[in-house]
Amino acid sequence: MSRIKGLLFDKDGTLFDFAATWEAWAEAFLMRASGGDSARAERVGRTIGFDLKTCKFDRDSIVIAGTPAEVAHALAPHFSHLSRTALLDMLNEEAALAPQREAVPLVPLLQGLRGRGLLLGVATNDAEAPARAHLEGAGVTALFDFIAGFDSGYGGKPAPGQMLAFAAQSGLEPGRIAMIGDSTHDLHAGRAAGMVTVAVLTGPAAEEELAPHADFVLPDIGHLTHWLDTQHA
Repeated sequence: MSRIKGLLFDKDGTLFDFAATWEAWAEAFLMRASGGDSARAERVGRTIGFDLKTCKFDRDSIVIAGTPAEVAHALAPHFSHLSRTALLDMLNEEAALAPQREAVPLVPLLQGLRGRGLLLGVATNDAEAPARAHLEGAGVTALFDFIAGFDSGYGGKPAPGQMLAFAAQSGLEPGRIAMIGDSTHDLHAGRAAGMVTVAVLTGPAAEEELAPHADFVLPDIGHLTHWLDTQHA
């Protein structure tokens, strides 16, 4: 019998392909916020580590692991005509519209995991509303017992608030839960909560960056079923 009774997933780069979603989001947001002025959009994009010409993020972009509030803070000096709330609302509106590409087919994977009796959750540094829109678009919202964004009242990663909230809601000891993510923020949060940490390589971070902070490294979440079979109580 597996010692793991709960799985807590990061969203972007874990459940969904990071680049497919957030490169499209960055381009759409920057052009909208810049009033269609591509030169201005390009300048602003550099603030958040995004190259509008290539539609690629820098490895250290704040968008990769930061919260929308942190992104809004970085962008605010460029949009003094917008309140911080209005800017954050625009970021979240565009995020909810961003295209999603599943890292692996999610419905059969998640149904199979639930069939094993596992409790499932999502802990993302995205806001909760666009996160729910993305999960709903994939048809998987009902398969999760817990969904939290940075604005759900538990804070954001790398702090462990979301992890501890899932443990409390599920009634599981943290050591019986695996935190699965593609960034060091995910892994630091999981370790701080006392969870097993599982890195996946479907986000921007390379294995050598993640491995020191992970108990296990998998190519993607599709390998979880086999991995669970190796985790004995």
